[in-house]
Amino acid sequence: MVDLLIAKLHDARFMMMLMAAIAVTATAYTLLVPLFASDGLAKRMKAVASERERLRQRERDRMANSGKVSLRQTPKQLVSKVVSDFNLTKWLAQEAALDKLVMAGYRGQAPYVTFLFFRLVTPIAFLIFAILYVFVISRMEQSLPIKIGMCVGATWFGMQAPMIFLKNAIAKRQLSIRRAFPDALDLLLICIESGMSIEVAFRRVSVEIASQSIPLAEEFTLTTAELSYLQDRKVAYENLAKRTGLEGVKSVCLALMQSERYGTPLGQSLRVMAQENRDMRMNEAEKKAAALPPKLTVPMILFFLPVLFVVILGPTGIKVAAMQ
Repeated sequence: MVDLLIAKLHDARFMMMLMAAIAVTATAYTLLVPLFASDGLAKRMKAVASERERLRQRERDRMANSGKVSLRQTPKQLVSKVVSDFNLTKWLAQEAALDKLVMAGYRGQAPYVTFLFFRLVTPIAFLIFAILYVFVISRMEQSLPIKIGMCVGATWFGMQAPMIFLKNAIAKRQLSIRRAFPDALDLLLICIESGMSIEVAFRRVSVEIASQSIPLAEEFTLTTAELSYLQDRKVAYENLAKRTGLEGVKSVCLALMQSERYGTPLGQSLRVMAQENRDMRMNEAEKKAAALPPKLTVPMILFFLPVLFVVILGPTGIKVAAMQ
């Protein structure tokens, strides 16, 4: 069985057919998934509403001096058992991971325990796969130090894989927030100038901006809950800036804190910051457009030019072959 698998892996025709099948499957998946994708807005807003209820319950329990309560969902039993048995909170815990989980939209103890679990399991899985591939499946002819180095490299990549996944989730979430934030500031400005309080304005904007950016609507809804139930409103603005990790959001939160503390007018500040964020969004789009021609050079050389040469020189080559 192993010899048959090795022979198939070294068969060029079989590998080409396998790659073609994977490409066709990926293309079909890309085209069909959006047709069956469900709207995640209701689910995300329901999660934020439950977060608001947990905040309310926490404040009630704190005022009643009833001790600490659990505000988050408990992790799965197997994951929690592995983390507790191996004491991963001591050996693999990272303070930066907690902040990154929040920035990626994963709140509570359950995502943190799951993150620690995968930090333990992923390197082991990558190491086992590398050993099986290097020493059993492919039977590479390289020296033993090179094989060991490949296994160590796979293990290191397995250690970094959870953080890479987390960074990608943060980048995707920040991109969604960054694109919708100038429009949200315009809506916030309109609500405030119409006489709404900041809590009502945040709640209204969260509903209106949800069709454009679910993460931003989620953050605004959570900020509304914190403004309603936290003693110090400054903490709510600081939490919003910390959860997003964007400079534009931090500037707006700073202006809101100054307005809360000194009573300064907020309309002009929001108008200026909305324009600044809109300019930043435009500059980012122009930067990507300017970087497009250099990125297209290699694909054009590898894919477009050979096809163009075949189309131009193909008839001539056929005629020359027919004359001979």
